[in-house]
Amino acid sequence: MKLSIFIKKNIEAILKEWDIFARTLFPEGSQATPTAVRDHAREMLMELTQDIEESQTDQEQVDKSKGEAARANPSASAAENHGTLRYDSGFTLTQLAAEFRALRATVLRLWFPHVKNFSDNFVQDMMRFNEAIDQALAESVVTYSEQNNRARDTFLAILGHDLRSPLMAIRLSAKRLQNSGVTLKDVTQIGSLVSTSTAHMTAMVNDLLEYGKGQMGGTISIRRKTVDLGQVCKAAIEEAKAAHPLRQFDLSTSGDLHGECDAARMQQLVSNLLNNGAQYGYESHAVQLLAKSHVDSITLEICNAGPIIPSESLQAIFDPLVQLSLGDEVHRSYSNSAGLGLYIAREITFAHGGTIKAESTPKLGTVFTVRLPRKSNGKD
Repeated sequence: MKLSIFIKKNIEAILKEWDIFARTLFPEGSQATPTAVRDHAREMLMELTQDIEESQTDQEQVDKSKGEAARANPSASAAENHGTLRYDSGFTLTQLAAEFRALRATVLRLWFPHVKNFSDNFVQDMMRFNEAIDQALAESVVTYSEQNNRARDTFLAILGHDLRSPLMAIRLSAKRLQNSGVTLKDVTQIGSLVSTSTAHMTAMVNDLLEYGKGQMGGTISIRRKTVDLGQVCKAAIEEAKAAHPLRQFDLSTSGDLHGECDAARMQQLVSNLLNNGAQYGYESHAVQLLAKSHVDSITLEICNAGPIIPSESLQAIFDPLVQLSLGDEVHRSYSNSAGLGLYIAREITFAHGGTIKAESTPKLGTVFTVRLPRKSNGKD
């Protein structure tokens, strides 16, 4: 059976295997919808069959092997759109390539039992199919890389802006201290401003160091001991109040909140989520932190009333260098490490063997829920 005909007749079976493999590539705890998992797989397969069926000159074959194939349709191909959306879903470039490798293997594995005669036509089909797969992969890689470069440039721009603000505050404070007639009250106010500014800068630098460690293959290190997470939450609330003196933060605790965890890391996690809530929530509403005790676990919920996050954006909200838009609806004095805060929170949660998820609805607002095992599983 000709390969293009086989793909059309068996597209549902091929897509089913695509779904199974693609779902394994999404981040742990991901709430990926079936639509997000499948993405443009059907459209890519149809474009592959069209490419196989079209006539091709020797020069066109050479151009395709170099990734320089010309397309009659100027609009983005399914593969190009796929590369963009997989970047937004938090896939790595390796995972993106793995999808195409699995697609190639799946189609050929399902097709071979239907091949009765290994003729020149069979060889030609194989060659054209592999060329088409390679071309689709090249197109996906290009758009993925473009998104990555765009996010990196935006990240650097936001980071420069965010560092400049507290640095300017410190500089103006220093100039003010140099003036004659500075009172003790002035010194106290200036000291508070400098303290707040350095707290913001310290958070940015810490998150950058954690992100850099992760990019080099490192993991978040934790040192467990029995900790009262209620006290950790109180400390994080005080830290958030110092960083956002004009915002209101409310804490509610229930039950026994003692567990085996790294207190410093947990305070970093909670602080990052509180800062995110202050950054993106409405100033007229308090950021709420609820700590609840369960038999074998402890949950932390950070809630803020603010603009609803679209469901497609929730897929990538914990990934670095993706959720960088500040928007116009909410006043923000700082953007908390150019969006690395949620990424760090996720990594700390995973290091403790826990789970983290985000929900955003008109009724509840945006809610981050962290569930932590009360005791270590012994794998640290």
